[in-house]
Amino acid sequence: MRVVSLNANGIRSAARKGFFRWLPAQRADVICIQETKAQEHQLDHGTFRPGPFHCHYFDAEKKGYSGVAIYSRRAPDRIIRGLGFEEFDREGRYIEAQFGRLSVASVYLPSGSSSEARQQAKFRFLDLFMPWLRKIRRRRREYILCGDWNIAHKPIDLRNWRANQKNSGFLPQERAWMDELFGPVGFVDAFRVVNHEPDQYTWWSNRGRAWEKNVGWRIDYQVVTPGLREAVSAARIYKRKRYSDHAPLTIDYDLDLGSA
Repeated sequence: MRVVSLNANGIRSAARKGFFRWLPAQRADVICIQETKAQEHQLDHGTFRPGPFHCHYFDAEKKGYSGVAIYSRRAPDRIIRGLGFEEFDREGRYIEAQFGRLSVASVYLPSGSSSEARQQAKFRFLDLFMPWLRKIRRRRREYILCGDWNIAHKPIDLRNWRANQKNSGFLPQERAWMDELFGPVGFVDAFRVVNHEPDQYTWWSNRGRAWEKNVGWRIDYQVVTPGLREAVSAARIYKRKRYSDHAPLTIDYDLDLGSA
């Protein structure tokens, strides 16, 4: 099973840059998209319903903001939109597709970089999300939570870590939250199961030739329940062409979506 995740920074923008021309050759079983920045009625063109996928969207109430989507070759048994957090469900940050005992979700955590108010909103989200994550660990389901988590976990996950310790995305509180996620709570960073190399980034600022110099951050993850650790077989970040300020993250699992 192949799962692709991308923060599109505007799905219509990514389409113009060739994302939907690139997608068929990836032979993905599930595609998770974040930051669609569109209402579903604006995506009635066939480009945004690519065959042979079943396509599901969850929009933000605010136009041109946030939004997530999930495409799958197999029809999901169930689609869940939102986490039950009213403030953030209005922002379209979570959509989950269930296939038997497997759930695959597209997740877009808030960014706190634009203002102190948004950083406080991010902390509110984290405070709500961790109990939810603990709860799903008690379920008899496996989860793949794909998306832009807007936090670099460790110094290896961003180029200029020393200079960024007081910046959103690498604050001590945020990193401690990730320590809890991948420690006591028991989730697994699927990418790091198979790739422990430095300079593996998924997002680059549009300033200062960051892309050209590979001055990036790894803030896009596929976070999985521990029962899937041994199923992770390969991971790659696609950088030959740019469809967004983020790069697509592809992870292969020794699973069959058809028999999940």
